[in-house]
Amino acid sequence: MGFFERFVLGRARQWAVAQASGRVLEIAVGTGLNLPLYGPQVEKVVGIDLSEGMLGVARRRIAQERLDRVEVRRGDVQELDLPDDSVDTVVSTFTFCTIPNPLEASKQALRVLVPGGRIVLAEHGPATNKVGRALMRAVEPLFVRFGADHLTRDPAPYLERAGFTIDTVHRSGRGGIGFRIIAHKPA
Repeated sequence: MGFFERFVLGRARQWAVAQASGRVLEIAVGTGLNLPLYGPQVEKVVGIDLSEGMLGVARRRIAQERLDRVEVRRGDVQELDLPDDSVDTVVSTFTFCTIPNPLEASKQALRVLVPGGRIVLAEHGPATNKVGRALMRAVEPLFVRFGADHLTRDPAPYLERAGFTIDTVHRSGRGGIGFRIIAHKPA
């Protein structure tokens, strides 16, 4: 993923984290790559992930970096165990492509956000050119089968169907496969 991010998607991860403020929920936190990037505008970060193995790596990263405003725990982003209206920002970086039910994850994110709270996504999706899209569609069955990675999943419609208002969608990276999305929960 590191190679792919550097040479195809650019600095989308850093961009996403820079948009966060207040109480933050990071869905599918994985190994915690984003955790050291959160700035002083963030009060606290709660990271949720299904994989205890990934969380173990994230906990080591938290200890090594001495991150005192961060908590990670096991959970399903499709069934969040957080109270309604309890976070200011939800961050998702390169996760919507692997979540089995991204609509349900979007609904859960909406539920836990305060009114006016934002969701920030850095994701990949279908290329903006025909050749790139065709190539992605051709190899996608292999990526789904062996990595649960839906290469051509556009995250914006899931957010809209869940009830978010889309503020910005910016395409970036080689072939326009990067998505940088900010949306908010209506007040």
